[in-house]
Amino acid sequence: MPAIEVENGVVDEAHPEIFDPRAMPPQPKEKKPGQQPEHVIKEYFEKGYLVLPNFFTKEEMEPCRKTTEELVDNLAKKLFEAGKIKNAYENLDLFHRLTKLEEEFPGANVILHKVPNMPMGYRKLWANERLLNLMEQLIGPDIAGNPVWNLRTKTPQNEATTVPWHQDCGYLDNNSYKMLVPTAWVPMLDANEGNGCLQMAEGGHRSGRVALHRCCWGGTWYVELEPEEMKTKLGINLDQDIKTVPVPYGGLVLFNNLIPHRSLPNMSDNVRWSLDLRWQRSSDPDGLWGLKKPVVMRVKDKPDFEIDWTEFDSVDRHSQQKKSVEGDLETNEDPEFDTTLPGPWMKKWEIVHMNKHTDRHKRDEAMIA
Repeated sequence: MPAIEVENGVVDEAHPEIFDPRAMPPQPKEKKPGQQPEHVIKEYFEKGYLVLPNFFTKEEMEPCRKTTEELVDNLAKKLFEAGKIKNAYENLDLFHRLTKLEEEFPGANVILHKVPNMPMGYRKLWANERLLNLMEQLIGPDIAGNPVWNLRTKTPQNEATTVPWHQDCGYLDNNSYKMLVPTAWVPMLDANEGNGCLQMAEGGHRSGRVALHRCCWGGTWYVELEPEEMKTKLGINLDQDIKTVPVPYGGLVLFNNLIPHRSLPNMSDNVRWSLDLRWQRSSDPDGLWGLKKPVVMRVKDKPDFEIDWTEFDSVDRHSQQKKSVEGDLETNEDPEFDTTLPGPWMKKWEIVHMNKHTDRHKRDEAMIA
């Protein structure tokens, strides 16, 4: 595919009406399983986020852990068989094994972050009936899964897994500025300040604006939103509005695509695994420059609707993101062990700090030119 044109992320438009409590869909009088009282849903719109500490059962969460164990095991075997590591660390559990792999092969966590297709264990959680019932309260009965989902591989004290302040729209195309994209952040063990839970800038979405981001933070592919920009552009009180949101295993944090947030460093000895799962109205664009379509999950007046995963599974989002900035360049690099993560957001914002991710993007741009 040819490299795509990317709009500058700096715009004057604002869409506060989308994130206002008055934009709430009509709330059901009789609640379905998983649905919350109306005042709780209103809190989501007002604050920009919501913590539901005991949403999932152990039985619902266990497949996520099992799936993640399988992904780590597969990566360890590939690295070992390719001679990239000397030990596959088969004796270590889910919360320690990736740390050792990362020590021998820096960037192992990036490879896992770029899982090409959503495994069944995660898919079941994403399409969980009670979770989709909850989404109906936020965006209405026609629901699609947004193509941007992530496995977070938060190894201890690792810059690549510590995410700076940002708005999710900073990674999406400018159509996303006019959409409500709810995200569920789901940890696979208790998430707290010590192992890298989230922080939210409460109310930072109310202006309906996307602030100035810069690329890229440290040695990562992350865009960054400066605290001073949060204060002046989004009206955030840095002393009062920053909230740390620990979440127990089985809980989740719901937030929108405009609220500034970040994840703290993992100072524990465990890998803090989590999933980002996103949804949108079926009628909205994908927000991803057309690189991958959403997957329709619910249709109004079709109670027996069954999800067709075929088209969604056929497209590797990370591969498409890479191609979107480098075009159809041929390289001698083995994509299985590529630890760089370039993407369209690097064209959207000014690059003020270079690293291996931005170097890859700049090199590919120069080759195309």
